[in-house]
Amino acid sequence: MEAVQQYSETELVYLLKQRSESAFSYLYDNYAQSLNAVILNIVPDHDLVQDVLQEVFVKIWKQIESYDAQKGRLFTWMLNIARNAAIDLVRSKGYRKQQQSSELTDRAAESAGTSQVATDHIGLRKLVYQLKEEQRVLVELSYFQGYTQDEIAQLLQIPLSTVKTRLRSALTQLRSSIKA
Repeated sequence: MEAVQQYSETELVYLLKQRSESAFSYLYDNYAQSLNAVILNIVPDHDLVQDVLQEVFVKIWKQIESYDAQKGRLFTWMLNIARNAAIDLVRSKGYRKQQQSSELTDRAAESAGTSQVATDHIGLRKLVYQLKEEQRVLVELSYFQGYTQDEIAQLLQIPLSTVKTRLRSALTQLRSSIKA
C-alpha cells in the first residue's frame, strides 16, 4: 500500500509556490470537495459548479504568490477565491441571460406545450423588418436579444432618451400594424 503524503499548511504553501505538481494534487484532493460545496451554495447548476471549481484551482495555482499567511489560513484564502468566483458567475450578464432564457423557455413550454415560441409564426419578425433601420435595430436588441435600454445606449453610443423615444415610436408602429 502506498503511503499518503501529508503536508503542514506551511509546507504546502511553500511547495505550491515552488510549483510542485504533487503538492497541487494534494491540495485538490483535500480541498476540492469543500470548495465545491461552497460554490454549490451560490450556483445551483452542477455543471457550472464544476467549471467554477476548475477556474478556482487555476486561480489558486496562478495566484499562490499573493497568499499571505499573516492575513489568514490557506483554506480561508481559497474559500474567498471560490466564493468570489461563484458570485462573479451569478452576477455575470451571460449567466443572467441564460437564466432568463431558460425561465422563458420553461414558461412557454408549460403554457403552450412547446419548448420554443416562434415569433415568425405570428409574423412579428416580418413586421419588425418593416420598421425604419434605426427603430428595427433597437427592437432587435431590446426584445429579441434582451439588452436593457441603458445597455443599448452604451452599445450604440446614443443618448438614453433617444433610445427610449425610438423604441416607443417603434412599438406604436408595431401596435398599429398588428391591429390593421
